[in-house]
Amino acid sequence: MRIPLSWLREYTQLPADATAEDLMADLVKVGLEEEDVHRPSDSIRGPIVVGQVLSAEKEPQSNGKTINWCQVRVVPEGQEQTLTGKGIEPSGVQGIVCGAHNFEAGDKVVVTLPGATLPGDFHIAARKTYGHVSAGMIASVRELGIGDDHDGILVLSRIGLDPEIGTDALELLGLTDEAAEINVTPDRAYCFSIRGIAREYSHATGTAFTDPAELVKAPETLGGGYGVVLDDQTPIYGVPGCDRFVARTVRGIDPTRPTPPWMVSRLRLAGVRSISLPVDISNYVMFELGQPTHCYDLDKLTGPITVRRAAAGERITTLDEKVRSLDAEDLLITDESGPIGIAGVMGGASTECSDDTVNVLVEAAHFDTVSIARSRRRHRLPSEASKRFERGVDWNVAHVAAQRVVDLLVELGGGTADESGTDVGTAPEPVRIELPAGFASERIGMEFSDELITRSLGDLGADVERAGADFVVTPPSWRNDLETKEDLSEEIARLVGYDKIPSRLPTAPPGRGFTRTQQQRRRLVQGLADAGLTEILAYPFATKVQNETFGVAEAGAPRAAVKLANPLSEEHGWLRTSLLPGLIDTAKRNHSRGFRDLAIYEAGLVFLPGDGVLGTPSIPPLGVRPPEDVLDALYDGLPDQPLHIGAVFTGRETPESPGNAPRAWDWADALDVARLAGEVLGVELVVAQGSHQAFHPGRAAQLSLFSGEVVGYAGELHPKLLAELDMPARSVAFELDADVLFEAAPDVVVAKHLSAFPVATQDVALIVDASVPADEILGSLREGAGELLEEIHLFDVYTGKGIDEGKKSLAFGLRFRAADRTLTADEASEARAAAVALAAERFGAVQR
Repeated sequence: MRIPLSWLREYTQLPADATAEDLMADLVKVGLEEEDVHRPSDSIRGPIVVGQVLSAEKEPQSNGKTINWCQVRVVPEGQEQTLTGKGIEPSGVQGIVCGAHNFEAGDKVVVTLPGATLPGDFHIAARKTYGHVSAGMIASVRELGIGDDHDGILVLSRIGLDPEIGTDALELLGLTDEAAEINVTPDRAYCFSIRGIAREYSHATGTAFTDPAELVKAPETLGGGYGVVLDDQTPIYGVPGCDRFVARTVRGIDPTRPTPPWMVSRLRLAGVRSISLPVDISNYVMFELGQPTHCYDLDKLTGPITVRRAAAGERITTLDEKVRSLDAEDLLITDESGPIGIAGVMGGASTECSDDTVNVLVEAAHFDTVSIARSRRRHRLPSEASKRFERGVDWNVAHVAAQRVVDLLVELGGGTADESGTDVGTAPEPVRIELPAGFASERIGMEFSDELITRSLGDLGADVERAGADFVVTPPSWRNDLETKEDLSEEIARLVGYDKIPSRLPTAPPGRGFTRTQQQRRRLVQGLADAGLTEILAYPFATKVQNETFGVAEAGAPRAAVKLANPLSEEHGWLRTSLLPGLIDTAKRNHSRGFRDLAIYEAGLVFLPGDGVLGTPSIPPLGVRPPEDVLDALYDGLPDQPLHIGAVFTGRETPESPGNAPRAWDWADALDVARLAGEVLGVELVVAQGSHQAFHPGRAAQLSLFSGEVVGYAGELHPKLLAELDMPARSVAFELDADVLFEAAPDVVVAKHLSAFPVATQDVALIVDASVPADEILGSLREGAGELLEEIHLFDVYTGKGIDEGKKSLAFGLRFRAADRTLTADEASEARAAAVALAAERFGAVQR
């Protein structure tokens, strides 16, 4: 919204020397955002004065062009010459060459004298041309930057002006005025008007405010005017598209009368070009009062006006000369000929005012915000009117705006207003808001006295009543954004001043910090980042096939999933039950962009519905805490949402470099990082041969706790799946249930004691059945070796020559150490023998 300062001064006590920057600084105090400053004087400077053409001698030139050699008086005859500049004649009569021919001797024009600067950094100087020294220029509206017409010189008498010779033309044409531009948020629609901004300025500065609506003498009731019928048969959400329509008639306006320069100047600063007197007046009143109006050529209307929805197949030619197909939701202004306007958006070309218009029908209506917003978006027709209607317009100002347009048409256009008029519709019920005593103080964190609350809301225009200790507030009609006690609290804070609200940080209670789960989660994600993996955040949406593939280990096993009611896409219409689909999608996207060596991980929620019913039959109302039983029902309707940790590895572990042969990621890497995830939490994972439909049948590990609870899988993804997904072969991954790990983790992860005594190492190779998992043998050796065993690991698996069919050889490295002494070789051998004995007892293991 652009605010011409001269216009604003009519209704506020804005100081005469205040600049646009000063105005914006004050408006910021009441929550309006500054955008820009529009100051014509930055690009146009004097001396630029009113001059009178004394003579204009036509001189044909050799190039076929005819110029006028003009003598122009720029100082009243008999007055002393006070203008200064190289090339300004002491006599006050300038010799000027002009190529335009739309003026004659005696006309008063705008003269830019030597030393002046015009828009585009065009400097005026005395120069020789066409055999004369031209000391200045007679200007057009385009050269002055106040219009697009270039039909010739600006003749002041043709725009209704007869100023004295030598008058400052910049001030005469409003070029010394300036405008402040502010950003208006969607809830502050009343600020799309000089009326609203003037009120906000008075709030910010405590100065007096004159409501322009109260200066208009409009009749409270109207009757006998042009016929209007409100016939909205299919309202959106049950709200009628138009609930008020005011129509007034002005007859006999002079179509030749121009728009006065002061109005043109203000409209230009507000960002609107001058079109014609009726249209300019309509726009002027819209900017002044915030109520859009429309002027119809009365003689082009056929029959009464009907406000209704569009019928199938209807079309309209709008003012921009485009033919538009209408939708059944479009609200229309129609007469017996059909649509004559898209309500609140743009009028129709068939009834627009033209240079021949003498009788005008003025419309000022109130439309539903949703209806206007939809039509504006549907037809891609942004306009100043729709901008206001879709945010909300004051219902009570329609008749005032219509009267203001009528008054200006009579005053400036020479018309005669009909005493009769039309005002149909039903006023909305006023909103009454209960504001408990102390609520605003508690919410804002600042003490507000009852007197301050009453005064602040009264200044806002609200009606404030007392109901015991509480308040009952009826917001003003122009504030359709005030609906709750929270809204009123924010308004009180805004009007008192945001700068007066104290800044106080709450004191943290002692003994608090991250919860156990928060600490564990941070330790987990930091551990994977430290291992060189990159964290990502994927969408929590998946396809049905992805959930069935990654969400369950066994193919064909049922997997319940949450189906979305309004998905972003029909394909991804489910909440994920595994992190791997999102990780794989991210890896594919990186591959398509040339990044193929990846190690990415994500810690996120998956959604696992149980046997209960999802959701609730109704949503509790806002603004109040629901009862505990309602909250319990809401929580019961949510699916289980455990935290999972997952990772995908593709390509090579390290980039190529001289002397380094990069190694491709393999299933062991996925397993090692999965075990690392357990280690940083102090949880040791049991590894066993696994089976999962998304993983390679022979290169997948099942990860469990010592209690036997399965926490996830790691290994190489299934080759067929990788081919279907267009992923590199041998891509590996893992996924763990982090919530299970958190529950199994100790409260404090204690670092292992570092013994100062030497270690004793022993190896052992055992022959067992090929079907026996190596991890079970390892567990038996660990248990049989006792407390002296510090570490055990599998370092070889052998089948072949020397090993019977159906058997395999497993070689383990054992490391023994005592905390209080140096072990002897016999002690280490004895512990190893006990370990072998237990493996032989349980699995028939034979030492090789």
